[in-house]
Amino acid sequence: MSNDKIINAHTDLRSIYLTLIGVVICVSLAAQQTLSLGRNNYNQDKGILFQKESGVNARIYTNGFSFGYQLGKIKKYNLSQYYFAEFGELKDPIESRQQKNITLSGPRGTYRGFIFGKQNNFYPLRVGVGEKRFLSEKGKRKGLAVGVSYEGGPTLGLLKPYYLILRQTSDNPGNFTSIRSERYSEENAPRFLNWDDIFGADKLTKGLDELGIVPGINIKGSLHFDWGAYGEFIRSAEIGLMADAFIRDVPILADNDILGINNNQNIFLNFFVNLRLGKRK
Repeated sequence: MSNDKIINAHTDLRSIYLTLIGVVICVSLAAQQTLSLGRNNYNQDKGILFQKESGVNARIYTNGFSFGYQLGKIKKYNLSQYYFAEFGELKDPIESRQQKNITLSGPRGTYRGFIFGKQNNFYPLRVGVGEKRFLSEKGKRKGLAVGVSYEGGPTLGLLKPYYLILRQTSDNPGNFTSIRSERYSEENAPRFLNWDDIFGADKLTKGLDELGIVPGINIKGSLHFDWGAYGEFIRSAEIGLMADAFIRDVPILADNDILGINNNQNIFLNFFVNLRLGKRK
């Protein structure tokens, strides 16, 4: 993929993302004006009055995934405020997992799939505060309540070096090929970015003792769908947009002019779907 195509693709995606973010924000503002906060619209659904809620989240987004936890306080019948923490992985949009079955002389077998050109795994730890407002009136306990959620806070990005099993050059052509686990560097770039010298990826835990840190911030806006929104158990889903911004470019892929890999950035925009299970008390 050429640099021009990569740049144009990202420009188009960012335009779409920013437009949709604006739509979510407008819906959120409209919701605050539409709801009558002083009147209970759910009188036919009187029951237990809950004050707190907590739950676990599983989020899948365009270029990654995360798992998290929320702990909140129910301020009004249609308004909750909460704290959240989540941990997951953020990937580069152009990375692709590949597999090789080694049949050359030397170490044979099937090695772990690898991502060509990958320099680091990136794991963001997001924390912050959020607010959820319901828009729809619900007459039955088991009905669907629709609302909006928005949240944000600081992010601690963890960079873990990505190790590949690489072929080693032998001075004696008669010897079997030897292999070694290596992370990317300018010195080994010719082999790290050479398909023929790659056997596969090393184990996932390799590099955990070499973590780097990239601070940043995160924001999200979404439409919220809650089944039994005023019952004891939480069963909800969200669809929306999220943005992560960091103080510097995140080196997920190795920059290389020859291969046209110059895609590292410090702002990531993603669509997401989030599922949540929890309990109110």
